[in-house]
Amino acid sequence: MAGQIKMTAVTSRPSDPAGGASSTTGAAQPVTDTLYVPLAQRWKGSRNLLPALIFLGLFFFAPLIGLLLRGVLEPTPGLGNYEQLFANSAYARVLFNTFSVAGLVTVFSLLLGFALAWAITLVPRGWGRWMLNIVLLSMWTSLLARTYSWLVLLQASGVINKVLMAVGIIHQPLEMVHNLTGVVIGMSYIMIPFIVLPLQATMAAIDPMVLQAGSICGARPWTNFFRVFLPLCRPGLFSGGLMVFVMSLGYYVTPALLGGAQDMMLPEFIVQQVQSFLNWGLASAAAALLILITLVLFYFYLKLQPESPVGAHHAR
Repeated sequence: MAGQIKMTAVTSRPSDPAGGASSTTGAAQPVTDTLYVPLAQRWKGSRNLLPALIFLGLFFFAPLIGLLLRGVLEPTPGLGNYEQLFANSAYARVLFNTFSVAGLVTVFSLLLGFALAWAITLVPRGWGRWMLNIVLLSMWTSLLARTYSWLVLLQASGVINKVLMAVGIIHQPLEMVHNLTGVVIGMSYIMIPFIVLPLQATMAAIDPMVLQAGSICGARPWTNFFRVFLPLCRPGLFSGGLMVFVMSLGYYVTPALLGGAQDMMLPEFIVQQVQSFLNWGLASAAAALLILITLVLFYFYLKLQPESPVGAHHAR
């Protein structure tokens, strides 16, 4: 059988004029011409992608290139906008606020989202479906309405301060709006569904027999949780956490309404530079920096994902 397969992949020269067998130099050689695919045939179906490529070029790449060029051309050519962005202490403070808020929101969203996803997975199926629908309903509600609701709840005369004072926990209202506290609370609430959805899907796919096997082998509940259950939840935690962090870097509405001037984040800074100071160069540099950070984080996400085509185990 192997000999038959080999003969289909080779070609033989005709016998010599004397009728003898072919010479050694004319022995069977691999056929390369039949295995060669012309370039025109290889790209035959690519013309169907032309409308999509034109659309992306006009409405995505062209504005992006224009943004990058403005960051290095206005008001004068060079990297002065980027140097100013990092050298000026006020602008450096904006960058620090952006990363600190994104980090805090990611941590709180992971903690609360993990508990909620775990509860949805453990409760009976009917109750879990209702809880998941509530999470989805919170996502579908207007972002502006949800942010204003937190503004009402967290203000000095809001419900939360009144309840805390009525119980006797505090004696004067807490300042929870127009500062970092209000921004973290409001954004964490908005970001929790983006943790719950991928994490709950990961938890639901875990076979309960795996946890039972750990218990049978003598693992205590906390050991079983940290050594078996938590590592199995790692894909959902990682993807959800990275999604929340990247989205928090570019959030504008919630920090603008619940935060203060001293807690300005990069999206607010970009809007301020464009609308108030018409400083397109500095705003473009800040926007380009935000895009670069997102691309770097997305690259590391692909690198660390085991099923990614650019993962470490695919490296040659």
